[in-house]
Amino acid sequence: MSLDHLWAGWRSGYVSSFEEAGVLAGSSGGSTAAAEAESACVFCGIVGSDEPDEVRHVLWTGRFTVALLNAYPYSPGHVMLLPIRHVSDPCELERDEAAELSGGVYEAVAAVKAAYRPEGMNLGVNLGRAAGAGIPAHLHVHIVPRWIGDTNFMTSVAGVRVLPEALSDSWAKLRAAWR
Repeated sequence: MSLDHLWAGWRSGYVSSFEEAGVLAGSSGGSTAAAEAESACVFCGIVGSDEPDEVRHVLWTGRFTVALLNAYPYSPGHVMLLPIRHVSDPCELERDEAAELSGGVYEAVAAVKAAYRPEGMNLGVNLGRAAGAGIPAHLHVHIVPRWIGDTNFMTSVAGVRVLPEALSDSWAKLRAAWR
């Protein structure tokens, strides 16, 4: 079987136009565009808020990392880990930030297992909008508990997700399970 190619020569110009306009920006460098991106970042807003953890759905805060519930979960117990510092790429992390983020993922997996007893999990990082990142300017890791048969067809059929539990209940379960 041969592999056919569909050429779209105009596509590179289209993608480059977003880069030039600063839409794909998101690094934590010292530029004004980066500062504006950080001030508009939903994750930075959550981290910087003085609201209680249960209101922000923050499960744990380390020195460089925060764990929180996804406000639009794929399944109950969908946790996200992110560096506190506004960076878009793991290559921008200092070693101690990367180490704590990695350790936080370990702790999140353990908490999700204890709280939900899933049959499997998806762990993922989407770098950039083209890779599926909904918030490409701030690096984040997804931990999604999965069960056999949880395909949640409603997302593709009706554009909705059916979740059997409120975020506040998910927060309480995971906070209690966090070591």
